[in-house]
Amino acid sequence: MNIALLLQMAADTDPGRIALVCDGRRWSYGALQAAARGAAANIVAGGCAHVALLDESSEAAPIALFGAALAGVPYVPLNYRLADTDLAALLQRIAPACVIGDIDRVQRLDPEGGHTCLGRDAFVAAAEAAADGASDEEREGEGIAAQIFTSGTTAAPKAALLRHSNLLGYILGTVEFCSAAEDDAQLVCVPPYHIAGISALLSSIYAMRRLVLLPAFDPDDWLELVATEKVTNAFLVPTMLARIIERIDAGAPAALDSLQAIAYGGGRMPLELIRRALDLFPTASFTNAYGLTETSSTIALLGPEEHRLAQTSDDPAVRARLGSVGRPLPTVELEIRDEEGRPLSAGERGEIYVRGEQVSGEYRERSALDAEGWFPTRDAGWLDEEGYLFLTGRADDVIVRGGENISPGEIEDVLMTHPAIVDAAAVGVPSVEWGEAVGVAVVVKPGPETPGDEELRALVKDRLRSSRVPERIVRLQALPYNEMGKLLRRKVREVF
Repeated sequence: MNIALLLQMAADTDPGRIALVCDGRRWSYGALQAAARGAAANIVAGGCAHVALLDESSEAAPIALFGAALAGVPYVPLNYRLADTDLAALLQRIAPACVIGDIDRVQRLDPEGGHTCLGRDAFVAAAEAAADGASDEEREGEGIAAQIFTSGTTAAPKAALLRHSNLLGYILGTVEFCSAAEDDAQLVCVPPYHIAGISALLSSIYAMRRLVLLPAFDPDDWLELVATEKVTNAFLVPTMLARIIERIDAGAPAALDSLQAIAYGGGRMPLELIRRALDLFPTASFTNAYGLTETSSTIALLGPEEHRLAQTSDDPAVRARLGSVGRPLPTVELEIRDEEGRPLSAGERGEIYVRGEQVSGEYRERSALDAEGWFPTRDAGWLDEEGYLFLTGRADDVIVRGGENISPGEIEDVLMTHPAIVDAAAVGVPSVEWGEAVGVAVVVKPGPETPGDEELRALVKDRLRSSRVPERIVRLQALPYNEMGKLLRRKVREVF
């Protein structure tokens, strides 16, 4: 089976129903399906190895996703926020590709890649123009539907591969076909290069829920779209929810009567924030969705009834579940294992392993699945007696700030360029606004060149993006290492 079947089923069922709204333009399911077929014809004629999107969310994203699926070519959404050096390396890894979006940047960064570059509007117009003569041929098999570059830690980003069977395993196991009412609308504001963006497209189209795209998140624009489009469903990362609540508290117009369900994920949700949201939106159902790129999105859910029960219960164990990510999906097996790979009992902390049809665990370079099909997530956590999953951090020490993965190594490397810094360690520290923020511990040479906190923040900001700037800085006599010379980040975290 091919993920293009999801759109085909919706278009065959009700071709006139509105499928997508973006920047004021409305697309029916029939029109979206026709454009995807036209895009597929153009992709096949172009002979590219990948179809890449280097752009914000728009109708080009679903047309490219389904067009690539029909053409049998992997869809590769690229992070347009990457630094030029990092983006150039990714472009070289997918050459030759049909790249949709920022033409000038592609041609500047990889002029020898042989890429076919199209602006968003040109790609969509060409797809519509080719629709009439496009083939209805269906493609089967275990082909690669999407290739998503994960955030690198100390090495280059890995190319995670999601096959059609993985994505369909998730959608068919969690979504009922045509289950949405005609006036149901899903507001999508996560970037298209995030697995949550892809899963939102697929699940909404299979449910036949109208998709309302917000190309770039802004809390005022989000509130306006909810009101004007009568949005019923939304997915947010915790940082977005915090900014929306901040604007509402400041008196921004907020006609949210239509909003029935809010799902969140992509980072740790501060307890103070979700409690405030539950009070502010008493009629909305909240769902915490935990998943990874390699698992085709969600593998565990804390549902609406569990949120309300945890908020009101007198039982401490039940109240604590508001800080969990819920229980595994029925279609997913989940275990907590120790460092030797042995399963642990309830209450014991270890690494999270998962298995199921939606779990890929596959990279362009290798497969991370063990002999029995289990995938080590590199997330740490534990299960309570009722099977609720609690996350305790990242096994690989990546800092997750507002849903964005940040490598400690890149921050440490920059700090070490200062002549007065002897040693440096970056860790994630709790943040009400971001879920996690950057904290750094530094060892400084004594003397007149000792830098102040603002000087160190300016150094990081000048070399990296503002999201990498440390919120908290401490000075230590020495950093903690074990006998093998490995930095003990847990000891650094204890300092904060």
